[in-house]
Amino acid sequence: MAESETGGERTEEPSQRRLQEARERGQVPRSRELTTFAAMIGGSTAFAAVGGTLAAHLSQMMRRSLSIDEKALRTTDSMSASLGDAAISAATAMLPVFGTLIGMVLLASVVLGGWNFSTKALTPDFSRLNPLSGFKRLFGLHGVSELAKALLKCFVVGAVCVGIVSWILGDVLALGRMAPQAAISRGAGLVSWAFVWLCASLALVAVVDVPLQIFQFKRALRMTRQELRDEAKELDGRPETKQRIRQMQQALAKRRMMHKVPTADVVIVNPTHFAVALKYDARKMRAPVVVAKGIDLVAANIRRIAEEHRVPVFESPKLARALYRSTDLNKEIPSGLYVAVAQILSYIFRVRTLNPTIAARMARPDPKVGDEYLDA
Repeated sequence: MAESETGGERTEEPSQRRLQEARERGQVPRSRELTTFAAMIGGSTAFAAVGGTLAAHLSQMMRRSLSIDEKALRTTDSMSASLGDAAISAATAMLPVFGTLIGMVLLASVVLGGWNFSTKALTPDFSRLNPLSGFKRLFGLHGVSELAKALLKCFVVGAVCVGIVSWILGDVLALGRMAPQAAISRGAGLVSWAFVWLCASLALVAVVDVPLQIFQFKRALRMTRQELRDEAKELDGRPETKQRIRQMQQALAKRRMMHKVPTADVVIVNPTHFAVALKYDARKMRAPVVVAKGIDLVAANIRRIAEEHRVPVFESPKLARALYRSTDLNKEIPSGLYVAVAQILSYIFRVRTLNPTIAARMARPDPKVGDEYLDA
């Protein structure tokens, strides 16, 4: 129970990431029995299909090889030339069989495991030379399964052999009463199709081996609960990394926000704890927009930048707090604060057009803030 809680027991199915990593290492489920069955059944079927043509071709090649040309005997290169022609002729005749064999082997690989090429699989693994590991593989689940497959293969192939012999025995005995050429042709056909059925018997072994290989492959890649949690953290991002990213994003956002302060029309402060910079363009905006806001140190920086760029700073504690809490960055102010902000902006815009002496005598507005924006 304690071991399961700590995630020490491998009871969880492998994740997609673990399967992908195993594939990159060259570890994919493979069935030798499926490949053997595909190669044997493909080769035997191809041989049975083109056996007559192949026999006739090889017979002609043998006749040509045994015929002696008097002129060729006087040439020293005649033997090598004849041997080369015979090799090319034999390879051409066997090409359909070889092509079928290669195609079936490749098809078996695609069916189970798919195409996969990994340079990591070519790296020498000296752990396989460890005798202890060899004994574990021999007497473990893998060794037992291989022994069971061997016994099953022996039983199935043996039973099919007995059935085939009893099936064609009469035809084989009848060959003695046939003409030699017809007997050879008939005998080749019997042997070919007997071999096809014999190879087909390996399908049962392959049907058993394929699910077994998939099970053993996934069993070897099983994960503990702790490994699943660690992988989930890596995929989603560790808390420390997430926090660092958020801090960097906030720093970038503040930096961009500070660049917008010089473009503001007014900065409303309280007087040191809150600062909200507003911008309003009647031709492009329906209402003033908050281009920067902050508290404490950020507020002080906003105010400092505003003073450096001669952006008007207006002290209105309640309105500064209300704007800060009710409006997000780069958003329009709420309709409930239109009147209060309009009073300040009209005052600022008018002061800009007046003589500094006259502007200093103007009464500063005292904007009112609704109860819904006051501190709770």
